[in-house]
Amino acid sequence: MYSSNELKEITRFLLEYANRLMGSGVHTSRVVRNTRRIGESLNVDVKMSILQRTMVVSVCDKENQEVYNEVSVIPSFPISFELNAELSALSWEAFDKHLPLNVLWEKYNKIISNPKMDPLCTLFLVGFANASFCALFGGDWTARGIVFSATLIGFYVKQIMQKKHINHYIVFVVSAFVASLVASSALTLDTTSEVAIATSVLYLVPGVPLLNGVIDIVEGHVLTGCSRLIQALLLVLCIAVGLSCTLMMIRNSLL
Repeated sequence: MYSSNELKEITRFLLEYANRLMGSGVHTSRVVRNTRRIGESLNVDVKMSILQRTMVVSVCDKENQEVYNEVSVIPSFPISFELNAELSALSWEAFDKHLPLNVLWEKYNKIISNPKMDPLCTLFLVGFANASFCALFGGDWTARGIVFSATLIGFYVKQIMQKKHINHYIVFVVSAFVASLVASSALTLDTTSEVAIATSVLYLVPGVPLLNGVIDIVEGHVLTGCSRLIQALLLVLCIAVGLSCTLMMIRNSLL
């Protein structure tokens, strides 16, 4: 049996844990399963209501049926599959070993404080990945080099704008415009220029929100799934707007 303060602390940990998963790009069913698994290890019953921007967690002590509720706005975090995997592993460790709350907090803080990948390393990896997309679509070596350069510039602009907390829709429009504008230099060379321009913006495609939206709808979290799909489609529209601006400037001889 837990006291009111202990139940409150358990709820706060579970809410913090679920928020971190949800904000890092995990589909809703997995967030619910992992959070309930930790609740089971602490001998409490966990009920959750998750929307796109808000989460409600209710924790019930199984012995005295006392319930504590807490509401939180879901923050946005960078998508990290490594972090998500480690947090999921923590839920299984808690379930198997029945870890106390203080140990869970310690392990959780250690996981989220692990050093992130260097932004410069991320920049070059994204550049190589996008150049590989160009190769997959039939681009020659010159086009791949142009796409690599365009991606470096576009993604760097995206990183700078995100650090300044500019609206993410504007970030996507500007990043797509910059990358495609740089890639349009392929038109002056004897290369697969159309492939270069088309693939220069693929690094912006929101694959994780699209997949999570479909998974959420299939697994019954329709509201959250539809919200994620709408947000992802708006981002795709922003990419199209940025690319269209470049095409209007180049194809219509505005430059």
